[in-house]
Amino acid sequence: MNNLTTLKPRQRTYLPNDFKITVWSKVRPYFNELLQREIKSVEDLEKWLLDRSELTAVIREEFNWRYVNISRNTEDQQATELYEYGVQELVPKFSPIENKLNEKLLNCEFTSKLPSEKYFIHLRSIKNNFDLFRKENISVFTEESLTSKKHGEIFSKMSIDIQGKPHTLQQAASFLENTNRKLREEVYKKIASRVLQDSQPIDEVMTKLVKLRHQVAQNADFENYRDYKFKALGRFDYTVEDCYNFHKSIAKSIQPINEELDIWRKKEMGLDQLRPWDTKVDPEKRDALKPFGNAKELVVKSIKTLNKVHPFFGNSIATMEKMGHLDLDSRDGKRPGGYNMPLPITGAPFIFMNSAGTVKDVCTMLHESGHAVHSFLTHYLTLNSNKSVPSEVAELAAMTMELITMDSWDVFFDNEDDLRRAKIWQLKKIINVLPWIAAIDKFQHWLYTHPNHSEDERRNQWITIHKEFSSSVTDWSDMEDYRANLWHRQLHIFEVPFYYIEYGFAQLGAIAIWKNYKENPDVAVQKYINALELGYTKPIGEIYKAAGIEFNFSSSYVSELGAFVKKELKALMEFTVNYETVDGE
Repeated sequence: MNNLTTLKPRQRTYLPNDFKITVWSKVRPYFNELLQREIKSVEDLEKWLLDRSELTAVIREEFNWRYVNISRNTEDQQATELYEYGVQELVPKFSPIENKLNEKLLNCEFTSKLPSEKYFIHLRSIKNNFDLFRKENISVFTEESLTSKKHGEIFSKMSIDIQGKPHTLQQAASFLENTNRKLREEVYKKIASRVLQDSQPIDEVMTKLVKLRHQVAQNADFENYRDYKFKALGRFDYTVEDCYNFHKSIAKSIQPINEELDIWRKKEMGLDQLRPWDTKVDPEKRDALKPFGNAKELVVKSIKTLNKVHPFFGNSIATMEKMGHLDLDSRDGKRPGGYNMPLPITGAPFIFMNSAGTVKDVCTMLHESGHAVHSFLTHYLTLNSNKSVPSEVAELAAMTMELITMDSWDVFFDNEDDLRRAKIWQLKKIINVLPWIAAIDKFQHWLYTHPNHSEDERRNQWITIHKEFSSSVTDWSDMEDYRANLWHRQLHIFEVPFYYIEYGFAQLGAIAIWKNYKENPDVAVQKYINALELGYTKPIGEIYKAAGIEFNFSSSYVSELGAFVKKELKALMEFTVNYETVDGE
């Protein structure tokens, strides 16, 4: 395991330490040298691989910083110009020569003599990228990237007035936990109205993206973008049919629990109708939990919580805080959402989020902390590609951290009943989010296998899918337009298409690790660490196995994990309610 007290940026052996990515003329000589270098042995080839990896890491870190900077302040013109220059001028020049380097590697006589155990995953990805490369897609990728960012720009400018003060949508969402039902309704409808105000430009962005992405697929000789993207994402370990099976398993085993919980909520709250603004508030009408007051307190409490599970986890975030690698508060001009941005040279990543003092923010922070710990644990890996883990593994790291820290949330909730409420909130979130993940994924399958659809057809298809994966108990009367556009708020659809079902697979894995943790915490945490340290040096199934779990989304497995979560919820809820009305026993 890495020693954080000695964490240092990766030492460069190919590029000068002061080298920065600025213009193509400064970078080109290094690409050309790699392309022209003579390779006379396996040792020469391994040195070539390391040098290329270093160049890739330096470029990736520079581009990641540029994305961080436009996220933190959408009004920063200099940051925007730097990002757009990179996308429009540099990336189109990198892509063709990267493809030539891939070709050089695949055709090298010594490639077949590389140790398979060490290079199998790397070479598999290189061949995949080489097979997909089409020169005519370079300009399309540039246009797609710039178009997709418009979604974040539109949402970053959204705010609403509540009680005489402006609030970002993230800040406004905290009012949906308020016990004043009239206020909740008012805020919910203001949020809906503000999002609908820009629904047409958002739809136009999506229409353009579908067109561009279909063009990419056709250029690469694929029938549709879905099939192209599966290959581009390197989904070697599961198929389209597996995704359909996941949708069916969630609908069969998880959605019914969601439905039962809403029946209980409606009864507990004494409502004739359960409305969309009633689903986040405490059903016993207690005030919303306030786990922290500001971003500084969130950091301090997160570090303490993580330390209680394993000191390495807390030290990782403490290191990032000292380096200024945390931006956690919500403010005007800041993009929505949250992420952990890897920095492959520095080693310590950057966490970005929009906190507003809620339980959700605690979960988000611990989720991103899981990603961050993963970055620290893979920093020692020599090939940059081995640190670029597939999302099914990356999200396993993050979602597991949410669950295995739960018993340590007393740092945020010193009152036993508040802690219990927070745990119930987290487990209900899991039951809620799995159907949402299935809906978003199924919707994207439809989007890209029907590329010539109209906006009306898209709207109707979303409504059909949302009804399949949402509670029939919730009454959407007079909110149909907002419901039809709920997908507009899912950034992934716009910026990282098809990157979402990974959350579902990983959530199932995280439940399985948490189940093991409840039985033997020390063993479960060590296996979790062992799995994360592998980075992407093994297939997904083997990484999950190292964590002590299965990479499995069959109906029987999903049912088993769903039953475990339901059992844990029942144990927590029995303190105040008769869960038998939910359990149906």
